[in-house]
Amino acid sequence: MNIRNSTEADLPRIMEIYAHAREYMASHGNPNQWGGTNWPPEALIREDIKLGKSFVCEADGAVAGVFYFDKGKDVEPTYRVIENGEWLNDEPYGVIHRIASDGAVKGVGVCCFDWAFEQIPHLRADTHPDNLTMQNLLTKLGFEMRGIIHVEEDNYPRYAYEKTNK
Repeated sequence: MNIRNSTEADLPRIMEIYAHAREYMASHGNPNQWGGTNWPPEALIREDIKLGKSFVCEADGAVAGVFYFDKGKDVEPTYRVIENGEWLNDEPYGVIHRIASDGAVKGVGVCCFDWAFEQIPHLRADTHPDNLTMQNLLTKLGFEMRGIIHVEEDNYPRYAYEKTNK
């Protein structure tokens, strides 16, 4: 599998993948994370692409997954306040958001997280309490749940995860 920056030409396929992810989540006990708001909106994905923060995972030359990635010091404002726990440290980190696949290719999530960890060996991510698929993936990849954060998009808390080689 290969990771590369998303382009405008990828947008229709990216939106297909997000539609599939919303259906998958709803049918697996997680209808509220993206379903209620039809998340993520196309305008946000266009902005991610423009800023160079949207990435696709290709398998055999076809787009099989998509995610947002950024890295730096304090790059995710919603991570400034964490409840019922704390971050491991305040060093620069990478953040992955809006990760999704169409389900046709196994290992897309692992590939995306492994790629991100190669970019910066300190990652943070969050997920809805009902998203057992993502919680299991994060745990499998060595992330630890660190507490609860809140996002602007809705009123549901998010489990905050972190992985570092330090």
